Amino acid sequence: MRVTIRDLRLMKRRGERIPMLTAYDYTSARLVEAAGIPVILVGDSVGQWLLGYETTLPVTMDEMLHHVKAVVRGTEKAHVVADMPFMSYQADVADAVRNAGRMLQEGGAQSVKLEGGASVVPIVRRLVEAGIPVMGHIGFTPQSFNQLGGFVVQGKLPRKAAALIDDAVALEDAGCHSMVVEMVPAELAALMTERLSVPTIGIGSGVHCDGQVQVFHDIFGLTEDFVPRHARMYTDLGATIRDAVSAYAGDVRAASFPSDEESHQMKPEALEKLGAVLAETASAG
Repeated sequence: MRVTIRDLRLMKRRGERIPMLTAYDYTSARLVEAAGIPVILVGDSVGQWLLGYETTLPVTMDEMLHHVKAVVRGTEKAHVVADMPFMSYQADVADAVRNAGRMLQEGGAQSVKLEGGASVVPIVRRLVEAGIPVMGHIGFTPQSFNQLGGFVVQGKLPRKAAALIDDAVALEDAGCHSMVVEMVPAELAALMTERLSVPTIGIGSGVHCDGQVQVFHDIFGLTEDFVPRHARMYTDLGATIRDAVSAYAGDVRAASFPSDEESHQMKPEALEKLGAVLAETASAG
């Protein structure tokens, strides 16, 4: 049975920290779940790490659904959260319900995540009324990258911090079952976590949140361009993969791969018969 939103609330009440990680395909989802991660986010960051976009903004609903389906197929227990891509919910509440519904009905996700504070409260409320579980996302919101002026920590000033707390409370009141809190000061994230009855999932917001989320490619050293300050690399798979590929290419060039043991062989009698067939064909020609 999959982890439910009720399970997540119980984890907060018990003081049990919630590890969350992104996954974008069947193979990575299987590995992440097998390692015991209870919540998997199919982030619109797929645009940068798998599709080669500069930001998350070009990612479409169809692209997201493609990856959500793959992750769901690769899991049995994890709670799969599908990111709502840019302009799939901002323009119209009806569009938001329709698109979020597709994430559950077609994609098989258990929740959707959308970015924003008070401005998205009516959307959150309508989604929850329609039976669609919603994870909020406040602080730095990547889809507002241009509006925010880049990767900028949010809530440093007292008024801005108070506004973010108000946003968090409004989202909880609207029905969000949990909240991603991205790139806000650790002290502010701690206040939010204390104020809210739903779990907070931090990213670049200190250790006091109820859980943490990281990008799959960051923790495995698979990103070579921009690496956020808050990303911790647990192993350098990028270097391991490069070394392995280089070794493979060298073996191919040296004709040492595949070896006889790695190759399929004909039985001697079959090879002898093949020689006879070829000789007969040649004489007939």
